[in-house]
Amino acid sequence: MSAATESTLRLGLIDGDGIGPEVVRATRQVVDEAVSAAGAAPIEWVPLPMGHRAIEEHGDPLPEPTLTALDSVDAWILGPHDNASYPAEHRTAVAPGGAIRKRFGLYANIRPARAFAGVRAMAPEIDLVIVRENSEGFYADRNMFAGSGEFRPTEDVAMMVGVVTRQACERIAHEAFRLASSRRKRLTIVHKANVLPMTMGLFRDICYEIAHAYPGVEVTDEHVDATAAHLVRAAADYDVLVTENLFGDILSDLAGELSGSLGLAASLNCSATHAMAQAVHGAAPTIAGHNRANPAALQLSAAMLLRWLGTRDSESTLRHAAERVERAIAATFEAGIATADLGGLASTSEFTEQVCARVHRR
Repeated sequence: MSAATESTLRLGLIDGDGIGPEVVRATRQVVDEAVSAAGAAPIEWVPLPMGHRAIEEHGDPLPEPTLTALDSVDAWILGPHDNASYPAEHRTAVAPGGAIRKRFGLYANIRPARAFAGVRAMAPEIDLVIVRENSEGFYADRNMFAGSGEFRPTEDVAMMVGVVTRQACERIAHEAFRLASSRRKRLTIVHKANVLPMTMGLFRDICYEIAHAYPGVEVTDEHVDATAAHLVRAAADYDVLVTENLFGDILSDLAGELSGSLGLAASLNCSATHAMAQAVHGAAPTIAGHNRANPAALQLSAAMLLRWLGTRDSESTLRHAAERVERAIAATFEAGIATADLGGLASTSEFTEQVCARVHRR
Protein backbone atom coordinates (compact mmCIF):
# COMPACT_ATOMS: atom_id res chain seq x y z
CA MET A 1 0.00 0.00 0.00
CA SER A 2 1.34 3.44 -0.89
CA ALA A 3 1.74 6.32 1.53
CA ALA A 4 -1.28 7.98 -0.07
CA THR A 5 -3.58 5.16 1.01
CA GLU A 6 -2.19 4.59 4.52
CA SER A 7 -4.21 7.60 5.65
CA THR A 8 -7.82 8.43 4.93
CA LEU A 9 -8.61 9.31 1.35
CA ARG A 10 -9.52 12.99 1.07
CA LEU A 11 -11.83 13.97 -1.79
CA GLY A 12 -12.94 17.46 -2.70
CA LEU A 13 -16.69 17.87 -3.16
CA ILE A 14 -17.86 20.78 -5.32
CA ASP A 15 -21.63 21.19 -5.64
CA GLY A 16 -21.74 23.65 -8.52
CA ASP A 17 -25.01 25.13 -9.78
CA GLY A 18 -28.53 24.06 -10.73
CA ILE A 19 -28.98 20.33 -10.10
CA GLY A 20 -25.38 20.16 -8.91
CA PRO A 21 -26.08 19.98 -5.16
CA GLU A 22 -28.63 17.21 -5.71
CA VAL A 23 -26.51 14.96 -7.92
CA VAL A 24 -23.36 15.59 -5.89
CA ARG A 25 -25.17 14.63 -2.69
CA ALA A 26 -26.53 11.50 -4.38
CA THR A 27 -23.05 10.61 -5.61
CA ARG A 28 -21.50 11.02 -2.19
CA GLN A 29 -24.12 8.66 -0.73
CA VAL A 30 -23.38 5.95 -3.28
CA VAL A 31 -19.60 6.30 -2.98
CA ASP A 32 -19.77 6.08 0.83
CA GLU A 33 -21.84 2.90 0.61
CA ALA A 34 -19.55 1.33 -1.98
CA VAL A 35 -16.35 2.16 -0.10
CA SER A 36 -17.81 0.67 3.05
CA ALA A 37 -19.01 -2.47 1.25
CA ALA A 38 -15.58 -2.94 -0.35
CA GLY A 39 -13.83 -2.71 3.02
CA ALA A 40 -11.96 0.52 2.36
CA ALA A 41 -11.47 3.27 4.94
CA PRO A 42 -14.22 5.93 5.03
CA ILE A 43 -13.60 8.92 2.80
CA GLU A 44 -12.95 12.34 4.26
CA TRP A 45 -15.02 14.75 2.18
CA VAL A 46 -13.87 18.33 1.73
CA PRO A 47 -16.78 20.55 0.57
CA LEU A 48 -15.65 23.50 -1.55
CA PRO A 49 -17.62 26.42 -3.02
CA MET A 50 -17.93 27.11 -6.74
CA GLY A 51 -20.46 28.91 -8.93
CA HIS A 52 -23.31 31.03 -7.59
CA ARG A 53 -22.59 30.10 -3.99
CA ALA A 54 -18.95 31.12 -4.39
CA ILE A 55 -19.95 34.42 -6.01
CA GLU A 56 -22.15 35.18 -2.98
CA GLU A 57 -19.47 34.19 -0.46
CA HIS A 58 -16.25 35.24 -2.23
CA GLY A 59 -17.23 37.45 -5.16
CA ASP A 60 -15.73 34.91 -7.58
CA PRO A 61 -17.26 31.74 -9.13
CA LEU A 62 -13.96 29.91 -8.64
CA PRO A 63 -12.27 31.51 -5.64
CA GLU A 64 -8.62 31.04 -4.82
CA PRO A 65 -9.37 29.22 -1.51
CA THR A 66 -11.14 26.50 -3.51
CA LEU A 67 -8.22 26.12 -5.92
CA THR A 68 -5.73 26.08 -3.04
CA ALA A 69 -7.75 23.41 -1.25
CA LEU A 70 -7.78 21.24 -4.38
CA ASP A 71 -3.99 21.10 -4.14
CA SER A 72 -4.30 19.36 -0.77
CA VAL A 73 -6.83 16.62 -1.61
CA ASP A 74 -6.32 13.31 -3.40
CA ALA A 75 -8.89 14.05 -6.13
CA TRP A 76 -12.30 15.67 -6.42
CA ILE A 77 -15.86 15.46 -7.69
CA LEU A 78 -17.15 18.46 -9.63
CA GLY A 79 -20.86 19.19 -9.98
CA PRO A 80 -22.24 20.92 -13.10
CA HIS A 81 -22.02 24.69 -13.32
CA ASP A 82 -24.13 27.30 -15.09
CA ASN A 83 -21.76 30.13 -15.97
CA ALA A 84 -24.24 31.52 -18.53
CA SER A 85 -26.39 32.65 -15.60
CA TYR A 86 -23.57 34.30 -13.62
CA PRO A 87 -23.59 38.10 -13.23
CA ALA A 88 -22.31 39.87 -16.35
CA GLU A 89 -18.86 40.60 -14.94
CA HIS A 90 -18.22 36.85 -14.46
CA ARG A 91 -19.61 35.52 -17.76
CA THR A 92 -16.61 36.42 -19.89
CA ALA A 93 -14.12 34.60 -17.67
CA VAL A 94 -13.05 31.02 -18.37
CA ALA A 95 -15.74 28.62 -17.11
CA PRO A 96 -14.82 27.09 -13.74
CA GLY A 97 -14.46 23.56 -15.12
CA GLY A 98 -12.11 24.69 -17.88
CA ALA A 99 -10.09 26.78 -15.46
CA ILE A 100 -9.64 23.80 -13.13
CA ARG A 101 -8.59 21.54 -16.01
CA LYS A 102 -5.99 24.08 -17.12
CA ARG A 103 -4.59 24.85 -13.67
CA PHE A 104 -4.09 21.18 -12.78
CA GLY A 105 -3.02 20.00 -16.24
CA LEU A 106 -5.90 17.54 -16.67
CA TYR A 107 -4.97 16.71 -20.24
CA ALA A 108 -7.10 13.57 -20.69
CA ASN A 109 -10.89 13.52 -20.71
CA ILE A 110 -12.12 9.92 -20.66
CA ARG A 111 -15.77 9.63 -21.73
CA PRO A 112 -17.38 6.18 -21.91
CA ALA A 113 -20.75 5.47 -23.51
CA ARG A 114 -22.54 2.18 -22.94
CA ALA A 115 -26.11 0.96 -23.12
CA PHE A 116 -27.70 -0.52 -20.01
CA ALA A 117 -30.25 -3.31 -19.89
CA GLY A 118 -33.59 -1.77 -18.96
CA VAL A 119 -32.77 1.57 -20.63
CA ARG A 120 -34.15 2.30 -24.07
CA ALA A 121 -31.17 3.22 -26.25
CA MET A 122 -30.94 4.31 -29.87
CA ALA A 123 -27.80 2.17 -30.10
CA PRO A 124 -28.43 -0.79 -27.77
CA GLU A 125 -25.04 -2.41 -28.52
CA ILE A 126 -22.95 0.69 -27.84
CA ASP A 127 -19.95 0.16 -25.53
CA LEU A 128 -17.14 2.57 -26.35
CA VAL A 129 -14.83 5.14 -24.80
CA ILE A 130 -13.93 8.52 -26.29
CA VAL A 131 -10.50 9.75 -25.22
CA ARG A 132 -10.57 13.52 -25.66
CA GLU A 133 -7.40 15.62 -25.65
CA ASN A 134 -8.25 18.20 -23.01
CA SER A 135 -5.58 20.88 -23.04
CA GLU A 136 -5.47 22.54 -26.46
CA GLY A 137 -7.00 21.95 -29.93
CA PHE A 138 -9.84 24.29 -30.88
CA TYR A 139 -10.79 25.26 -27.32
CA ALA A 140 -9.91 28.92 -27.00
CA ASP A 141 -10.17 28.96 -23.19
CA ARG A 142 -7.23 26.63 -22.61
CA ASN A 143 -4.91 26.61 -25.61
CA MET A 144 -2.81 29.67 -24.71
CA PHE A 145 -0.32 30.31 -21.91
CA ALA A 146 -2.05 33.64 -21.21
CA GLY A 147 -5.23 35.10 -22.62
CA SER A 148 -7.66 33.48 -25.02
CA GLY A 149 -7.14 31.79 -28.36
CA GLU A 150 -10.18 33.63 -29.63
CA PHE A 151 -10.03 37.32 -30.55
CA ARG A 152 -11.77 40.03 -32.54
CA PRO A 153 -9.48 42.37 -34.50
CA THR A 154 -12.37 44.48 -35.83
CA GLU A 155 -16.06 44.87 -35.05
CA ASP A 156 -16.96 42.61 -37.96
CA VAL A 157 -14.24 39.98 -37.71
CA ALA A 158 -13.73 37.26 -35.10
CA MET A 159 -10.85 34.78 -35.23
CA MET A 160 -9.77 31.63 -33.42
CA VAL A 161 -6.43 29.88 -33.03
CA GLY A 162 -6.30 26.08 -32.79
CA VAL A 163 -3.20 24.63 -31.15
CA VAL A 164 -1.81 21.12 -31.71
CA THR A 165 1.53 20.14 -30.15
CA ARG A 166 3.57 16.97 -30.31
CA GLN A 167 3.71 16.68 -26.51
CA ALA A 168 -0.07 16.82 -26.11
CA CYS A 169 -0.67 14.42 -29.00
CA GLU A 170 1.83 11.88 -27.65
CA ARG A 171 0.48 11.82 -24.13
CA ILE A 172 -3.19 11.52 -25.17
CA ALA A 173 -2.28 8.82 -27.67
CA HIS A 174 -0.54 6.80 -24.94
CA GLU A 175 -3.60 7.23 -22.73
CA ALA A 176 -5.89 5.96 -25.49
CA PHE A 177 -3.68 3.01 -26.45
CA ARG A 178 -3.33 1.90 -22.82
CA LEU A 179 -7.09 1.97 -22.49
CA ALA A 180 -7.64 0.09 -25.76
CA SER A 181 -5.11 -2.54 -24.63
CA SER A 182 -7.30 -3.24 -21.58
CA ARG A 183 -10.52 -3.46 -23.63
CA ARG A 184 -11.19 -4.97 -27.07
CA LYS A 185 -7.86 -3.78 -28.53
CA ARG A 186 -9.29 -1.54 -31.25
CA LEU A 187 -8.56 2.16 -31.55
CA THR A 188 -9.91 4.75 -33.99
CA ILE A 189 -8.05 8.04 -34.53
CA VAL A 190 -10.66 10.74 -35.29
CA HIS A 191 -9.46 13.85 -37.12
CA LYS A 192 -10.19 16.22 -40.03
CA ALA A 193 -6.86 16.12 -41.82
CA ASN A 194 -8.47 16.42 -45.24
CA VAL A 195 -9.22 20.12 -44.60
CA LEU A 196 -6.81 20.79 -41.69
CA PRO A 197 -3.73 18.92 -42.93
CA MET A 198 -1.17 20.62 -40.68
CA THR A 199 -2.97 20.55 -37.34
CA MET A 200 -5.15 17.46 -37.67
CA GLY A 201 -2.56 15.79 -39.87
CA LEU A 202 -0.02 16.19 -37.08
CA PHE A 203 -2.48 14.74 -34.55
CA ARG A 204 -3.22 11.73 -36.77
CA ASP A 205 0.40 11.06 -37.67
CA ILE A 206 1.65 11.22 -34.09
CA CYS A 207 -1.06 8.80 -32.98
CA TYR A 208 0.16 6.37 -35.65
CA GLU A 209 3.74 6.83 -34.42
CA ILE A 210 2.70 5.92 -30.88
CA ALA A 211 0.82 2.88 -32.23
CA HIS A 212 4.16 1.11 -32.81
CA ALA A 213 4.52 0.79 -29.02
CA TYR A 214 1.21 -1.10 -28.85
CA PRO A 215 1.41 -3.83 -31.53
CA GLY A 216 -1.55 -5.71 -30.08
CA VAL A 217 -3.99 -2.86 -30.80
CA GLU A 218 -5.69 -2.61 -34.20
CA VAL A 219 -5.60 1.02 -35.40
CA THR A 220 -7.70 2.84 -37.98
CA ASP A 221 -8.45 6.52 -38.61
CA GLU A 222 -11.56 8.41 -39.76
CA HIS A 223 -12.68 11.94 -40.51
CA VAL A 224 -14.83 13.31 -37.71
CA ASP A 225 -17.91 13.81 -39.90
CA ALA A 226 -17.73 10.19 -41.07
CA THR A 227 -17.38 9.07 -37.45
CA ALA A 228 -20.51 10.99 -36.45
CA ALA A 229 -22.49 9.30 -39.21
CA HIS A 230 -21.03 5.89 -38.41
CA LEU A 231 -21.84 6.25 -34.72
CA VAL A 232 -25.51 6.72 -35.56
CA ARG A 233 -25.54 3.77 -37.95
CA ALA A 234 -23.25 1.27 -36.22
CA ALA A 235 -21.97 2.45 -32.83
CA ALA A 236 -21.11 -1.12 -31.84
CA ASP A 237 -18.24 -1.06 -34.35
CA TYR A 238 -16.21 1.23 -32.08
CA ASP A 239 -14.12 0.40 -29.02
CA VAL A 240 -11.83 3.36 -28.17
CA LEU A 241 -11.75 6.64 -30.11
CA VAL A 242 -9.04 9.26 -29.63
CA THR A 243 -9.52 12.81 -30.86
CA GLU A 244 -8.91 16.49 -30.22
CA ASN A 245 -10.75 18.68 -27.74
CA LEU A 246 -13.69 20.08 -29.70
CA PHE A 247 -14.34 16.93 -31.73
CA GLY A 248 -14.26 14.85 -28.54
CA ASP A 249 -16.75 17.13 -26.82
CA ILE A 250 -19.24 16.89 -29.70
CA LEU A 251 -18.86 13.15 -30.33
CA SER A 252 -19.22 12.26 -26.65
CA ASP A 253 -22.54 14.14 -26.42
CA LEU A 254 -23.73 12.21 -29.47
CA ALA A 255 -22.56 8.91 -27.99
CA GLY A 256 -24.26 9.73 -24.68
CA GLU A 257 -27.59 10.28 -26.37
CA LEU A 258 -27.19 7.10 -28.41
CA SER A 259 -26.72 5.17 -25.16
CA GLY A 260 -30.02 6.49 -23.78
CA SER A 261 -29.49 9.98 -22.36
CA LEU A 262 -26.85 12.53 -21.41
CA GLY A 263 -27.93 11.58 -17.90
CA LEU A 264 -25.75 8.49 -18.38
CA ALA A 265 -22.71 10.32 -19.79
CA ALA A 266 -19.84 10.00 -17.32
CA SER A 267 -16.33 11.41 -17.61
CA LEU A 268 -13.00 11.54 -15.86
CA ASN A 269 -10.58 14.45 -16.35
CA CYS A 270 -7.08 13.37 -15.41
CA SER A 271 -3.32 13.65 -15.70
CA ALA A 272 -0.72 11.30 -14.28
CA THR A 273 -1.11 12.92 -10.85
CA HIS A 274 -4.56 14.57 -10.59
CA ALA A 275 -8.11 13.51 -11.39
CA MET A 276 -11.59 15.02 -11.36
CA ALA A 277 -14.94 13.27 -11.79
CA GLN A 278 -17.40 15.38 -13.77
CA ALA A 279 -20.59 14.40 -15.57
CA VAL A 280 -20.87 15.47 -19.21
CA HIS A 281 -24.30 17.09 -18.77
CA GLY A 282 -25.00 20.63 -17.64
CA ALA A 283 -26.69 22.21 -14.63
CA ALA A 284 -30.31 21.86 -15.89
CA PRO A 285 -31.57 24.88 -13.89
CA THR A 286 -35.21 24.33 -14.93
CA ILE A 287 -35.45 21.16 -12.81
CA ALA A 288 -33.11 22.20 -10.00
CA GLY A 289 -34.54 21.61 -6.55
CA HIS A 290 -37.34 19.34 -7.78
CA ASN A 291 -35.66 15.99 -6.96
CA ARG A 292 -35.98 14.97 -10.63
CA ALA A 293 -32.38 15.00 -11.83
CA ASN A 294 -30.65 11.82 -12.99
CA PRO A 295 -27.57 11.31 -10.76
CA ALA A 296 -26.27 8.28 -12.68
CA ALA A 297 -23.75 10.18 -14.83
CA LEU A 298 -21.96 11.69 -11.85
CA GLN A 299 -22.18 8.43 -9.90
CA LEU A 300 -20.58 6.60 -12.83
CA SER A 301 -17.96 9.37 -13.06
CA ALA A 302 -17.18 8.85 -9.38
CA ALA A 303 -16.72 5.14 -10.04
CA MET A 304 -14.15 6.05 -12.70
CA LEU A 305 -12.42 8.26 -10.14
CA LEU A 306 -12.28 5.45 -7.57
CA ARG A 307 -10.77 3.13 -10.18
CA TRP A 308 -8.19 5.75 -11.15
CA LEU A 309 -7.20 6.22 -7.50
CA GLY A 310 -7.13 2.47 -6.92
CA THR A 311 -4.82 1.99 -9.91
CA ARG A 312 -2.58 4.92 -8.95
CA ASP A 313 -2.23 3.76 -5.36
CA SER A 314 -2.32 -0.02 -6.01
CA GLU A 315 -5.35 -0.14 -3.73
CA SER A 316 -7.66 -3.01 -4.71
CA THR A 317 -10.46 -2.00 -2.33
CA LEU A 318 -11.01 1.22 -4.27
CA ARG A 319 -11.18 -0.69 -7.54
CA HIS A 320 -13.68 -3.06 -5.95
CA ALA A 321 -15.73 -0.08 -4.76
CA ALA A 322 -15.80 1.24 -8.33
CA GLU A 323 -17.04 -2.11 -9.60
CA ARG A 324 -19.75 -2.14 -6.95
CA VAL A 325 -21.02 1.28 -8.03
CA GLU A 326 -21.13 0.29 -11.69
CA ARG A 327 -22.83 -3.05 -11.01
CA ALA A 328 -25.37 -1.44 -8.69
CA ILE A 329 -26.35 1.21 -11.23
CA ALA A 330 -26.66 -1.41 -13.98
CA ALA A 331 -28.80 -3.63 -11.74
CA THR A 332 -31.04 -0.71 -10.80
CA PHE A 333 -31.70 0.08 -14.45
CA GLU A 334 -32.27 -3.59 -15.24
CA ALA A 335 -34.90 -3.67 -12.50
CA GLY A 336 -36.80 -0.97 -14.37
CA ILE A 337 -35.94 1.85 -11.97
CA ALA A 338 -34.98 5.11 -13.68
CA THR A 339 -35.49 8.86 -13.55
CA ALA A 340 -37.76 10.85 -15.86
CA ASP A 341 -35.15 11.56 -18.56
CA LEU A 342 -35.04 7.79 -19.16
CA GLY A 343 -38.80 7.38 -19.09
CA GLY A 344 -38.89 6.28 -15.46
CA LEU A 345 -40.79 7.47 -12.40
CA ALA A 346 -38.03 7.49 -9.77
CA SER A 347 -36.91 10.70 -8.13
CA THR A 348 -33.24 11.50 -7.63
CA SER A 349 -33.36 10.31 -4.04
CA GLU A 350 -35.39 7.16 -4.84
CA PHE A 351 -32.98 6.13 -7.59
CA THR A 352 -30.04 6.72 -5.26
CA GLU A 353 -31.62 4.65 -2.46
CA GLN A 354 -32.04 1.76 -4.90
CA VAL A 355 -28.42 2.01 -6.05
CA CYS A 356 -27.16 2.17 -2.45
CA ALA A 357 -29.10 -0.99 -1.58
CA ARG A 358 -27.62 -2.86 -4.55
CA VAL A 359 -24.05 -1.73 -3.81
CA HIS A 360 -23.94 -4.28 -0.99
CA ARG A 361 -24.99 -7.20 -3.21
CA ARG A 362 -22.45 -9.61 -4.65
